[in-house]
Amino acid sequence: MAKGKETTRTRRKRIHRNIRQTIQGTARRPRLSVYRSNKYIYAQLIDDWTGHTLASASSQEEDINAESPTEASHAVGQILAERAEDEGIDRAVFDRSGYKYHGRVKALAEGAREGGLHL
Repeated sequence: MAKGKETTRTRRKRIHRNIRQTIQGTARRPRLSVYRSNKYIYAQLIDDWTGHTLASASSQEEDINAESPTEASHAVGQILAERAEDEGIDRAVFDRSGYKYHGRVKALAEGAREGGLHL
């Protein structure tokens, strides 16, 4: 690796740090944090003031039956929005965690919006 060359992982971490400097979740408007692995996708609603997770969902849950990872991400967004509604949350700040707003991350955000969560 050439000197000064940035890997994909370090680039994502750097972008994630910069995003987190500007985004902060509260109890009224929590942060919707996304983690994407090669196989699954995870989402949490986090109150940064207290450090508590208010609701979460992942594509590993049994009630998600999707043929593609993008469809699973969309379903995770909808499930998270339903759980947020049960907690009395209708607005959130979207934290894409340094991932591009494309594909599975975009599908999760659109699913959450369709479920009634305002991002």
